[in-house]
Amino acid sequence: MSGLKEIKIIVKWSGKEYEIGDLTEQDTVALLKHEICKRTNVQPNRQKLLNLKYKGKFAPDDTRLSALEIKPNFKLMMVGSIEADIEEVWKVPEEEDVIDDFDTAHPFEEQSYDKQEVYLTKISKRIRDYKIEMRNEPREGKKLLVLDIDYTLFDHRSSAEQGSELMRPFLHEFLTSAYQNYDIVIWSATGMRWIEEKMRLLGVSTNENYKILFYLDSAAMISIYTGDHGVIDVKPLGVIWGKFKQFSAKNTIMFDDIRRNFLMNPKSGLRIRPFRQAHINRSTDRELLKACRLPQGHC
Repeated sequence: MSGLKEIKIIVKWSGKEYEIGDLTEQDTVALLKHEICKRTNVQPNRQKLLNLKYKGKFAPDDTRLSALEIKPNFKLMMVGSIEADIEEVWKVPEEEDVIDDFDTAHPFEEQSYDKQEVYLTKISKRIRDYKIEMRNEPREGKKLLVLDIDYTLFDHRSSAEQGSELMRPFLHEFLTSAYQNYDIVIWSATGMRWIEEKMRLLGVSTNENYKILFYLDSAAMISIYTGDHGVIDVKPLGVIWGKFKQFSAKNTIMFDDIRRNFLMNPKSGLRIRPFRQAHINRSTDRELLKACRLPQGHC
């Protein structure tokens, strides 16, 4: 059980109060701003936290909350404006705008994020609070395959008359083959409504040749602070492992087009080439055929 103290902060902004609860004493001001943005849609660079001071000045982004001596139910006064209009707020998150910093001069793998107590505490909270709606029951002796949607199974940016036109080639063949040895979970950084709709459009939710164990959405992800790259959201497989004891790092593999999503489980992730410009690339894309050759020939 984690010994880190959980922190709740009440943010007062635009005549309303917002409770920010997904924090511990080891989180940073940058991560606090990230959580505030999730609730208010005010971007971190637009936030001015009036009474969050450190040594008489506005607290820098890399300051730990433990250094600020925040009292229970602390009320934080914020000034800031929303740049986007209401329609923009409800848009599906665009993952392609996030830089894959594994390919830069400051790779994430130099850091052991998966060992840090502050993030293990967040995973424990997800295990405790995140509710999974089972679509099918786990099968005895099966391994676990966790799949991203956007740019992994589906080109969500290109236009088309039918969802099948944007589906990655060999999707159903791949899932049918994988299902022989793996229980399958879909995990997207979007909302559950979008996941359910995409799975319906692609014919995944109704295919008779395989079954999906459950879906996970953005609420199952956690935020981590990286000194060079700021705050990012990642997909910790520990959330699944904590709820289903038959699954672990020994029998789980996750496919995603963005390496940052593997930060909390670096040895269980396999990056897949992004599937974009479906109309141009669908006749030549063979990634899911390659993906069928999972480690140790399980697929």
